[in-house]
Amino acid sequence: MYIKHSTKFQVGEFLTHITLYYLHCIIRFAEMSNMTNLGTAMDSLSTALKSNIIPNQEYLLQGSVLDVAVEVLLHRLRGLCDNVDSGPESFNDHELCLSLRGPPPGAPLVLRVRRALDVPDAVWQLRYVGQYELGDKNRPTIVRSSLDMACSSTIVDFLTELGCRIDYEYIVRGYMFRKGRMKVTVSKIFKMGNISNKPSEGVEPISQSYLVELSVLAPSGQDAIAEDMRIFAEQLRPLVQLEKIDYKRLTHV
Repeated sequence: MYIKHSTKFQVGEFLTHITLYYLHCIIRFAEMSNMTNLGTAMDSLSTALKSNIIPNQEYLLQGSVLDVAVEVLLHRLRGLCDNVDSGPESFNDHELCLSLRGPPPGAPLVLRVRRALDVPDAVWQLRYVGQYELGDKNRPTIVRSSLDMACSSTIVDFLTELGCRIDYEYIVRGYMFRKGRMKVTVSKIFKMGNISNKPSEGVEPISQSYLVELSVLAPSGQDAIAEDMRIFAEQLRPLVQLEKIDYKRLTHV
C-alpha cells in the first residue's frame, strides 16, 4: 500500500489510507489469533462505532514543575493514585511528530509515532491528535479528538510514503500514575543525540522542569469526566497548577 512521494493527498484521502491500514492490522490480528470467523470481529467493530463506545476524545490539563520540586510531587501522587503498592510505571520513549500539509489555509494533519526504548519488543504506537477545543470558561479541560492504534516498526516508512514529513523528534522519560480512568504523567523531554541508531544516548534536557499532564480518553459526549479532573487537579496544588493551555496565545508571546 505504498504511494509515491510525488502524490498529493487531501486529508480525507489520507485518513482513508490510515483506516485501511487499521483494518489491515485487525485482519492480521485475526489471522494470528486463529479466529475462524473474521466477519464476527468486523461486525463487533462496526457495532462499537455505532454505539459510541470507542474512546476517541481526550480531556486534558497540563502544567509543569521544576526539577527541584518533582520528588515532592511524585510523593503526593503516590498517595493519591491507585497504584500505591506497586509504585508508578516508568517509561523511556522515543516520539516522532509527523505532519501532512494540505492546501492552505487548512491546518496540517498531525500524527505521532512512539516506541519504548526500554522494551525493545514492544509494539509501536500511532496516534492522531485533532485540533483542541478550549470551550467556554466553565469547561474545566481542553477537549480534542484522539485515536490510538498499535502498529509495527515500519509505520514511519509507511507514513513517509503517504506524504508525511517528520517535523521533530525527542526522547521522553518519566512516570505514569492511574486514578480510576484518569492518567497522570510526569515526564522530562530531551533533545535527540547525534547517534541516529542509538537515540537514547547523548541526550540533553530541553529545560529544568518536568511536564505534568492529566488526561482521560473517553467516548464523545462524556463531559462529566472533566469535572472529576478539575477536582483531582485541585488536590495537587500548590505543587503544580494544571490548567487549560491555549497554544494559539503562546505562539504570539
